[in-house]
Amino acid sequence: MMEDNERLLQQFFSEAASQQIADDGFTERVMQRIEATQPSLSPQTSMFTRLWTPFCITVFVVLFIVFRGWELLAVHFEVMLRTLSTQSFSVNLLAAAVILFGLLFVGVGEVISSETVRK
Repeated sequence: MMEDNERLLQQFFSEAASQQIADDGFTERVMQRIEATQPSLSPQTSMFTRLWTPFCITVFVVLFIVFRGWELLAVHFEVMLRTLSTQSFSVNLLAAAVILFGLLFVGVGEVISSETVRK
């Protein structure tokens, strides 16, 4: 039954993908206008976007070394393994905040980088 449904869906979408809708070049004109209105990035901005991710990784590594992150991870991992069978999983808010903060930095860099690729 699932295979029949899958086959029918594939057939439907393959037929729909091959259809052309006549729009008298409207789509092409809109795409050209969008490309024309996008601002070009300066060389400084382009350089910034390339350096953002390595900078964030470097900051993370430095903070990991300064705060002896390996010790914190080892202690939390040991506590988690010892208490896993007796209680529910608990979250250290400081560790979660540091991880989320690091992901935020890298995520912002990736968003900036993806925006520059679109041009």
